[in-house]
Amino acid sequence: MRTPSAYRWKAQFLLLAMIWGASFLFMRTAAVEFGAWTTAGLRVSVAALFLLPLLWLRGQVSVLRAHWKPVFVVGLFNSALPFALYSFAVQHITTGLSSILNATVPLFGALVAWVWLGDKPTLSRACGLGVGFVGVLLLMGGEASFKPQATGLSPLWAVAACLLATLSYGVSANFAKRFIPHVPPLATATGSQMGATLALVLPALWSWPEQLPSLQAWGALALVGVLCTGVAYILYFRLIEQTGPARALTVTFLVPVFAIAYGVALLGEHITPWMIACGVLIVVGTGLASGLLQLPFRGART
Repeated sequence: MRTPSAYRWKAQFLLLAMIWGASFLFMRTAAVEFGAWTTAGLRVSVAALFLLPLLWLRGQVSVLRAHWKPVFVVGLFNSALPFALYSFAVQHITTGLSSILNATVPLFGALVAWVWLGDKPTLSRACGLGVGFVGVLLLMGGEASFKPQATGLSPLWAVAACLLATLSYGVSANFAKRFIPHVPPLATATGSQMGATLALVLPALWSWPEQLPSLQAWGALALVGVLCTGVAYILYFRLIEQTGPARALTVTFLVPVFAIAYGVALLGEHITPWMIACGVLIVVGTGLASGLLQLPFRGART
């Protein structure tokens, strides 16, 4: 019988995938006019400004003050570096491909957990990671475009940026689990955005656009800062606290499904039976990797 707490974290898991699926569209809209460094810098600063009053109202300022050093390190690897890399990437490859590459986060997270924390996955979860990764590869090979967007830059550099960002996410999740396992999610989310803001302030100012960006770009930036960063990271660090980094990171298997769906609904993009089939495969892999589904055999550890 499922407990209420199990229903709660699964609902948070799904909501987080829905929110992060939209972040690639917002990043593309903002980055085209603001540039990569400024988009990332403003994103984390908006998120920090949104979260600080909540932190104060919840009386957790003292908690952040006691753990600010490791929390700021999380901000560097979980926000500053990957946000800048993705803001660069979405200017040169499609948002669909960017979101698909983001689904490799659990693979890097599991590898880091295995090497660093000695956390070997069960056979069922390992199979789930494999199934999900196969779905990602099939979707990328069949539908995603490597065509550069606005420049002649080789898209391989953008792909490399996405993969480096996913590795950074994997390091951050395991760092948070090891060094700040009992820090409340709100304090972690707020402090990480403050740390990321400090890391990005100089690059963001240095690359500030000469022409004033449009209201659409500002609106996208506000949404990616408040919703896709501030609200999303509260959910994300809560999932790490409740389920562990390996399971929390599997949320990225669902993100491409939502990102593609938003493209169809909001940008008039087309969806094919191949995309639907791969999306189902990704969802099944996510269910196995996160423990939502179980294979009909017992395999203690791989």
